[in-house]
Amino acid sequence: MCMCLSWFFVSEKMQLYVSPSLRHITVFPAKGFKEFMKVKVGSRRVSYRMLFYSLLFFTFLLRFVFVLTAVDTIDGETKCSTIGCLGKRLGPGILGRRFESNVPEVIYQVLEEPIGKDELKGRSDVPQSLEDFMAEIRKGKTDAKTFAFKLREMVTLLEQRTRTAKIQEYLYRHVASSSIPKQLHCLALKLANEHSTNAAARLQLPSAELVPALVDNSYFHFVLASDNVLAASVVAKSLVRNSLRPQKVVLHIITDRKTYYPMQAWFSLHPLTPAIIEVKALHHFDWFTKGKVPVLEAMEKDQRVRSQFRGGSSAIVANNTEKPVVIAAKLQALSPKYNSVMNHIRIHLPELFPSLNKVVFLDDDIVIQTDLSPLWDIDMNGKVNGAVETCTGEDKFVMSKRLKSYLNFSHPLISKNFNPNECAWAYGMNIFDLEAWRKTNISLTYHYWVEQNLKSDLSLWQLGTLPPGLIAFHGHVQVIDPFWHMLGLGYQDNTSFSDAESAGVIHFNGRAKPWLEIAFPTLRPLWAKYINFSDKFIKSCHIRAS
Repeated sequence: MCMCLSWFFVSEKMQLYVSPSLRHITVFPAKGFKEFMKVKVGSRRVSYRMLFYSLLFFTFLLRFVFVLTAVDTIDGETKCSTIGCLGKRLGPGILGRRFESNVPEVIYQVLEEPIGKDELKGRSDVPQSLEDFMAEIRKGKTDAKTFAFKLREMVTLLEQRTRTAKIQEYLYRHVASSSIPKQLHCLALKLANEHSTNAAARLQLPSAELVPALVDNSYFHFVLASDNVLAASVVAKSLVRNSLRPQKVVLHIITDRKTYYPMQAWFSLHPLTPAIIEVKALHHFDWFTKGKVPVLEAMEKDQRVRSQFRGGSSAIVANNTEKPVVIAAKLQALSPKYNSVMNHIRIHLPELFPSLNKVVFLDDDIVIQTDLSPLWDIDMNGKVNGAVETCTGEDKFVMSKRLKSYLNFSHPLISKNFNPNECAWAYGMNIFDLEAWRKTNISLTYHYWVEQNLKSDLSLWQLGTLPPGLIAFHGHVQVIDPFWHMLGLGYQDNTSFSDAESAGVIHFNGRAKPWLEIAFPTLRPLWAKYINFSDKFIKSCHIRAS
């Protein structure tokens, strides 16, 4: 029996001959060529049907290669081998053929050419949007070079405008965050007036019978340094409300001379019983009034150097070479907060509280959402500072900070002493073992590096108290669980409300403080819920929930 099958592909015909015994199979063109392929089957144990379909597939593949070769010849690629051409047709990297870009080289050349910063000034022929660009391209016959020139000009113009808008945004935020809102100014004035006219607003805090608790290490001692009455009230209220043992809570509030009377008036009229609240101004501390205080001397020098070195916000914004994020960092360095004694005072905690063994230091832009007494059970392993690291976490914007994020490693004094990839940690909610601290030279190290930064025209770092803190506490930090301190609520609003609500302590570090109009509306309620907006002082100063 003879089986003869024929296929027609393009304009050719190919035949397949299978012998009656199914032991020989021959494939050949129909126009009298010699035998093309002959296969001998050695045993019937092989599946005839499988062999038959395999041959059909192989025959089709040969015809496919033939057609591709013909097409390549028509396209002018006569040097292309059959296998190579097949590789090109099937995709990059297949059968040894590399992918070749269809973008003309002239486009790369034009786009890589630098464009002067003033080249586009006053130009009205540059497309203002992608829609304008496409309309201009369609309007006339445009070659690749003209296309690239137009594209480069449009993108450059849009980049310049975006940069300008971004810098303006940073400048406005800097002005808003550096100013005292009139509502807070109003609150301080009304409380100061109340202090002078109402004896109930001048109570001793705490009362005489509770004074011994201020040095009793069986209590949970918290320290808050702030010149913002409203912010301090939220920290205090959230701390006490969420405490499981409020009768064991002692909150030491440190403020400056001008804010002392309003702060005392507020907590005299708004007691947080059974917690113990102490309000004290810096000039009330004996240690602070005796002799020279290094932190105050450093602040005075720092302020003088900054005023000369920075040139003010106008000079920073006028810089056309630096990236907007760098300009934002420099503007933030001008914030009064970074030269505030309230921000520096934490480095003197052992001297301010000589009788205490352990304290938790709180910033005034945090909200406590859980009981903090378990912090006293954390094993500090002989370390001084219990803090959350800021180099790991899902939020890559906030939790990606290492020493190189804060210190200038191009300066030899920094590069030879520290590792740029070492993880940073955060201020805001810190456990300080004062007993262990007194055995170290942390405070002296801090002041030494602050002095070195002043001598180097602020070239070792730019921002506030954290960089010298990272140096001074180097090797003295015990890492604690991130649950205890969620950061970044003042930088961005992509933190979900549910995630923030589930954290033990949330920190509105950044410009968008919750008491400012630039606060993120989705996150502000977590802070605002600790304010009684029907209070007469709050109401009369028009402080509202949103």
